[in-house]
Amino acid sequence: MPISLTNDMMRQIIMDHYSNPINKHQPADASFIKVHMHSDNCIDDLDIFLQIKNDIVTDACFDGVACTISTASTDIMCDLLKGKTNKEAEYIIDQFHHMMHEQPFDGEVLEEALAFINTSKQAARVRCASIGYLAAQEILKGNK
Repeated sequence: MPISLTNDMMRQIIMDHYSNPINKHQPADASFIKVHMHSDNCIDDLDIFLQIKNDIVTDACFDGVACTISTASTDIMCDLLKGKTNKEAEYIIDQFHHMMHEQPFDGEVLEEALAFINTSKQAARVRCASIGYLAAQEILKGNK
């Protein structure tokens, strides 16, 4: 892990992205690809939008209703994927899934998403933390 995060730091990162999600809005135009995701166990009901031009994620945003974990995780994911090639974005998503399932992962690429490292200890919250990543993965796979 590239940085050492205390529990308080992780909570603060999550609360900041939940309280003030900068990527939570409708997309600026119709060039975005959308995937709708929901959870049967939580209030999560989100639309995830990626704009991909020339194999690069040029923009990412989301909209809908979601719990603290889903909102914060998806907001961070949008920041992580912007400016990445499809291959780089898929790698980030894979590393996040590895972290969620307590498998070895590359923490260098996860940045603030490392705040969710303890989420795997709460099985019901793994879906909440992963919902945006699952949608982005679906968009990227469909964009090949």
